[in-house]
Amino acid sequence: MLLNTQTAIITGAARGIGKQIALAFAREGANIAFTDLEFNKAAQATRDEIAALGVKVQFYASNAADFEAAHAVVEQVVADFGRVDILVNNAGITRDTLLMRMTEAQWDQVIQVNLKSAFNFTHAVTPVMMRQRSGSIISLSSVVGINGNAGQANYAASKAGIIALTKSVAKELGSRGVRANAIAPGFILTDMTKALSEDTLKQFVSLIPMRRGGEPEEVAKVALFLASDLSSYVSGQVIQVNGAMA
Repeated sequence: MLLNTQTAIITGAARGIGKQIALAFAREGANIAFTDLEFNKAAQATRDEIAALGVKVQFYASNAADFEAAHAVVEQVVADFGRVDILVNNAGITRDTLLMRMTEAQWDQVIQVNLKSAFNFTHAVTPVMMRQRSGSIISLSSVVGINGNAGQANYAASKAGIIALTKSVAKELGSRGVRANAIAPGFILTDMTKALSEDTLKQFVSLIPMRRGGEPEEVAKVALFLASDLSSYVSGQVIQVNGAMA
């Protein structure tokens, strides 16, 4: 197994891409610590599916955007699992609107949840991974963080920040055996995108040379590559998963 006995922290993983990453890691033998805001039916279902794969799993109710809460989660994971080998910064939200209509609150909330949460958890796992002299940090960016998008200035800024953070962390921690990479998904068929109208979906798909949206499992496969020794000399990179959309 690619991740046998390793421990992975995945933020915002009760559903969607985060859930599929957790399941992909668990199938390869990783023990899973995952977070979300509350332990609801989705989180319980995810925990049960992971447990059925025969690995250790624990859910932590936490606001990833809260610095102290993020550190408390990491401390508890170390106490519960003994180590942290992989961090996936997946927590994220959107508050889309044109810049001229965007409120300060809409800007701040997206930056806090998407970008500051990645800083919080990366900051918390850094001393753990440095002591171990090993670790893989994977952060979810977006095609919007590379190309920008009208009506998503806050989201684009947060996801572009993820890329700069990733490259900086890779340079700072590389000498200690810690790798950092980002994944930039394109149009992925999650609960959020599936709620769009049929016309809007067709418009998005028309922009994709592969003529379909991506599946969360396809993002998870790239995360698995970056978490494992298959990518042992890959660090500071941004891998786009977008069907040639960009």
